[in-house]
Amino acid sequence: MGLTSHKVLALTVLIAVAAMVGTIWLWPRLSKRSWKAVLGRIGALLATQLAVLAALGLVANNYFAFYSSWDDLLGTGDSGPVVIQNKVDASGRLRVETIGHAEVQGGGALGRDREKSGEIREVRIDGATTRLSTEGYVYLPPQYFQPEHEQRQFPVLVVSTGFPGIAKNLVTRLNYPGAALKLLQEGRMQPTVLVLVRPSPALPQDTECEDVPGGPQTDAYFAKDVPSAIQATYRVSADPRAWAFMGNSTGGYCALKLAMRHPDVYPTAVSLSGYYRAADDPSTGDLYNGSGQRRDEADLMWRLKNLPQPAISVLLAGTREGDGDYRRDTEAFVAAAHSPMKVSYSMLETGGHNFETWSKLLPSSLEWISQRLTVPAAGPSA
Repeated sequence: MGLTSHKVLALTVLIAVAAMVGTIWLWPRLSKRSWKAVLGRIGALLATQLAVLAALGLVANNYFAFYSSWDDLLGTGDSGPVVIQNKVDASGRLRVETIGHAEVQGGGALGRDREKSGEIREVRIDGATTRLSTEGYVYLPPQYFQPEHEQRQFPVLVVSTGFPGIAKNLVTRLNYPGAALKLLQEGRMQPTVLVLVRPSPALPQDTECEDVPGGPQTDAYFAKDVPSAIQATYRVSADPRAWAFMGNSTGGYCALKLAMRHPDVYPTAVSLSGYYRAADDPSTGDLYNGSGQRRDEADLMWRLKNLPQPAISVLLAGTREGDGDYRRDTEAFVAAAHSPMKVSYSMLETGGHNFETWSKLLPSSLEWISQRLTVPAAGPSA
């Protein structure tokens, strides 16, 4: 029986109930002052608590789709090639092997020589126009420090976690710097500056990358402040063709929305298990100040059907089974998209809404996005 099967859930709940009833029934017999009775009480309590926790865990997993199967939970699932398909030309497929990550040592360089491994820097990005700020990391590739590239301007990939998320997970759990370095060494990715952040610079509120009326202007923060701060600090290109946004879960939704709203800033985006409509729960509050129009505009399917589609390239990556309605919603999005918008998609057969799934999709997604980043020539070393 599968991890998410209703039979497994029902059996686990039945065991939990039986354990509680059994503990209550046997408790008078276990109340004696003997070592056997003490061990019996300990065993009964442990068995009951474990059974209840297992039942609650399965309920939570079935609701949030963290893990889709036992293999997904145990990390023993298939890690074979990832296929990326382009909607416009479904015959043009890229087969990319999922690869391991390079080691990240502490919070500094990916090794001792930054001219060979690059460098991770912890940063705080302050918004000049929105007055918002967030902490994150910037990964500078090896070429950034090599003398022969000292005049070179680099493309930029902004990466966001899900909510609430911490930017450090993009280094320690998904290892974007290590994955990028590995692809760079294999000639499958161009040298790219990575900006690793979380999706809300106004915690504890989940702003869903919206400009909240009378509240945090998160859309403007990512569309204006972040590019300005990075361009003012690092040797990167200001040309929009050299910029892209990528994220998982909430970060994936933000990536798509920012690209669709600001194609002149992020004309390329990748969404890993991202959704297509802003969340609406206690962590978000009222993001639209009661405006139905603003709510509609935050719905990416509504935008596809009611507004001119932007000239952007997006990759939608996730799983066919194990992540709720992801496949159905993604297929609807792909079907609704048309020129000049270009949509590619990549789906594993199974996988939950978790780091294991995103790690498998990461290398092929980085390679895809790197093929679309363009830095205009600015000199002999560019």
